[in-house]
Amino acid sequence: MKNVKIPMRTCVVTNEKCPKKELIRVVRTPEKEIIIDEKGKANGRGAYLKLDKDVIKKARDSKILEKHLEVKVPEAIYDELEKMC
Repeated sequence: MKNVKIPMRTCVVTNEKCPKKELIRVVRTPEKEIIIDEKGKANGRGAYLKLDKDVIKKARDSKILEKHLEVKVPEAIYDELEKMC
């Protein structure tokens, strides 16, 4: 029987390795636009977050997404992420 490889990614807030499907990707596109990439295939620099209200609140308070994506993240992105939880 063949072993199926499960892609693992690291949450930028908790530094916890999780399967890619359990995380949500936030992307800075080449046009410097910030989007939530639900499919995980959008072009640009990405950062992964666990879909948990506490993690999203920590990301908002610490501005860790801004550090990883190197651009200001609009509040609407955090609001949208909280709605997805």
